[in-house]
Amino acid sequence: MKLKFNLSLLGLLTSINLIAQENQPETPKDSIQKLDEVVINSNQIFGSKYVARHRTGSAYYLSPEELKKFSYTDINRALRSVPGVTFYEEDGFGLRPNISLRGTSPQRSAKISLMEDGVLIAPAPYSAPAAYYFPSVGRMQAVEILKGSSQVQFGPFTTGGAINMISAQIPTTLNGEVRASYGAFDTQQFLARVGDSKKNFGYMVEYLNFGSNGFKNLPDNSNTGFDINEVTAKFRINTNPDAKLKQALETKFHYYDERSNETYLGLTESDFDTSPFSRYASSQDDRMTAEQIQLMLTHTLDFNKNFRITTNGYYNKFSRNWFKLDDVVFNGDKQSIADVVGNPDQFEDHMAIVRGDVDSEADALLLKANNRVYYSKGIQTKLDYHWYGETTFHDIEIGMRYHYDEEDRFQWEDGYNIINQEMTRTSQGPRGAQGNRISSATAFASYVMYKLKFNKLTLTPGMRYENIVLQRDNFGSDDPNRTGSNLAFRENKVDIFIPGIGFNYAFSDNMSVFGGVHKGFSPPGSEDGEDPEESVNYELGSRFSLGQLRGEIVGFYNDYSNLLGSDFAATGGTGSLDQFNAGEVAVSGLELLLNYELLPNNTKLKLPITFGYTFTNTEFLNSFGSDDSIWGEVQEGDELPYIPIHQFNIMASLEHAKYELNLSGRYNGEFRTLAGSGNIAADELVASNFIIDFSAKYHFSKQLSLTGNVINMLDETYAVSRVPAGLRPGHPFGGNLGLEFRF
Repeated sequence: MKLKFNLSLLGLLTSINLIAQENQPETPKDSIQKLDEVVINSNQIFGSKYVARHRTGSAYYLSPEELKKFSYTDINRALRSVPGVTFYEEDGFGLRPNISLRGTSPQRSAKISLMEDGVLIAPAPYSAPAAYYFPSVGRMQAVEILKGSSQVQFGPFTTGGAINMISAQIPTTLNGEVRASYGAFDTQQFLARVGDSKKNFGYMVEYLNFGSNGFKNLPDNSNTGFDINEVTAKFRINTNPDAKLKQALETKFHYYDERSNETYLGLTESDFDTSPFSRYASSQDDRMTAEQIQLMLTHTLDFNKNFRITTNGYYNKFSRNWFKLDDVVFNGDKQSIADVVGNPDQFEDHMAIVRGDVDSEADALLLKANNRVYYSKGIQTKLDYHWYGETTFHDIEIGMRYHYDEEDRFQWEDGYNIINQEMTRTSQGPRGAQGNRISSATAFASYVMYKLKFNKLTLTPGMRYENIVLQRDNFGSDDPNRTGSNLAFRENKVDIFIPGIGFNYAFSDNMSVFGGVHKGFSPPGSEDGEDPEESVNYELGSRFSLGQLRGEIVGFYNDYSNLLGSDFAATGGTGSLDQFNAGEVAVSGLELLLNYELLPNNTKLKLPITFGYTFTNTEFLNSFGSDDSIWGEVQEGDELPYIPIHQFNIMASLEHAKYELNLSGRYNGEFRTLAGSGNIAADELVASNFIIDFSAKYHFSKQLSLTGNVINMLDETYAVSRVPAGLRPGHPFGGNLGLEFRF
């Protein structure tokens, strides 16, 4: 299958190349393909669409202009136009995304390297990478997505790729902006930002608030939405611009505060069919409180125009308590909400309590306080040196990072009754009884990557090294003071080299072929002897331009020798985060991106069309039974759950000096929630959907604009997932109006 796939792709790329060369003039000697592609800012992967288009691996740069088209605060919607990105929604607002790159497990985005300004941003990237905190795309200047080969620079997750969120940078001159919008479900967004640079000093200060009353309905009509506040500040001091040895020191402070009335409790099949936006009465007290602080110090040292050293020191603390319904008790029979909602006929009496149809006894509803504190800190440095031969360009990049992170769990479960659909606490559980442990990781990572450009050929061989020590101290349910009287300790160590090589060959300014091979890696858990996730990943693609048509087509094949699954409560598991071996898996696919300008000769109007398509084929190559039925009983040949086979996005924009109109349609194919093959069983199916969003802007002047957007323009009612516990709806029709002021 692998050989057939690669041969088919090679034939397709060859055909495209021949067509392109026949339709393009002779390449000029000063081809832009020969320009150096050195990223000056270490907090960025690419820094521009130009560099992203000319990497030896597949990459995408979501520019400031693209992010402003719809002014999304939902990262899922912002990424919908990028081929190779798969996700399933959960809350309808993108607060806790589940993102996959090229078929990696999407649950809580735990299998991709998430960064903000070039620094790992997941709460505990090595020991507990599940993204219960995700940077707000509403305050970002750009988003970078790296897939495929030549990604040895970024880890620890190297199979699918990396996403780097670029926050607002310190401007070169005094400028700022204020954005405000309000709309359906009392959804609001407010952002204010100002910054400036002088000869030896620069700054940027920003405040963001966004929230909503929510689109789901509780019987008591209480708020089902959220409120988030963020403050970001950056300050820089630097030497004179004409200094022989240029240096700069930049500090960054970020604060995040969240209050969301969100739940793990979804709906049964029948209840979703009749009232998809309802919530059961037993979820009325479910609430997430979260707080994050990030401190970052960046020092750059330019010895000359060819040699730079950049060092980042960082500290992240994220604390959260998601207090939510976890178990239901009837006549002493305790069942998880996932089992109750998934089998309502079997647990009819439990279900009546969940709905609030009957008055319950004390402690019939058990709400768990998933109380955790995460720490992540470290120092990383990057050395970049490039030089020139007579017909060559050379660049060598060396990076090192020392990192520590930990997750501190201290959880408990309180009992409630429900009478007349109102919940009252009837008992307080012992603190620490539902989780009392510290998981930690100490990691040293380093890499070296060399770039050679000779005429039309670019090669980027590289090697990454990870040395990881994973530990867990479990104090047990009877030691809230953590005296260590019943301490259980475990440790796992990983020492691994991760090689990769990529290439790019430019036939002309308008046609290139790129590809590569690299080792995929994902850290294991702290269980002694547990192996990491490993794979060998291949890609082959072409970038081309034919008149007004620009495009990219890429084929990929990920050959897993050991796929790891994780026990997330968010996918119906126990929430232990323990990983398990899923054995050999093959993931292959095709990514297509096309851009076409329909009005190339019109001086007043532009009408660009963008089409992106992703095909993903997954297959288990062995049989096994997953713990706690997370993936079910897996047979050889089964497909991975949560990964749709087909996805596509089409966007059209009408652009004028005074106004712009944007229309975006996303098709998300059906996917299964348990491993399987053939037709998907009804109770394991999340059906396909096609959702259209619309946005518009009218510019009164260069400083002031009126904005509007519509989410789910056709008001489609659709399910986005069956986890954590039951069917969940996507965002219904919602319109917003706003103003933007710039200076």
